[in-house]
Amino acid sequence: MSRRKISKGHLYQQIAPDVKLGKGVRIYPFTNLYGCEIGDDVRIGTFVEIQKGAKIGNRCKISSHSFICEGVMLEDEVFIGHNVTFINDRYPRSTNANGQLQNEADWNCVPTLVKQGASIGSSATLLCGITVGEYAIVGAGSVVTKDVPPHTVVAGNPAKVLKLLPQKKP
Repeated sequence: MSRRKISKGHLYQQIAPDVKLGKGVRIYPFTNLYGCEIGDDVRIGTFVEIQKGAKIGNRCKISSHSFICEGVMLEDEVFIGHNVTFINDRYPRSTNANGQLQNEADWNCVPTLVKQGASIGSSATLLCGITVGEYAIVGAGSVVTKDVPPHTVVAGNPAKVLKLLPQKKP
């Protein structure tokens, strides 16, 4: 396991042994990480869950109360605001056709990609199977149902393009 700095209250963290942590990762209390990969110099806020199979790039910031589920990939320098939720199933159900509780064999994970430098505003919800383009900004409270073009600002429910941003890195 790589070096990381854990804030006070580390006893309230659940970090599974299969988590791959980069250098300089800061993890705050009341987090739950399992089976995921975290890049270098990432900050993970309080009350964040990152599930197995999720990949977080370098220099990302994940704010408190956010949920990053299996199938989500954040490239480098992505900002995730407070209370952001990702979804990885287009048609979630509790039970299968036989009335039994679903298990992994009954389920199809649909991946989501957030590209380099993108920012996701607080309380946004991102449906699965989409790509948020480089340096795009998703407004707070938005529901993202389709791909977000690079260098754009989107907002609303469903999120729509509001304006274009300069094509260079901010």
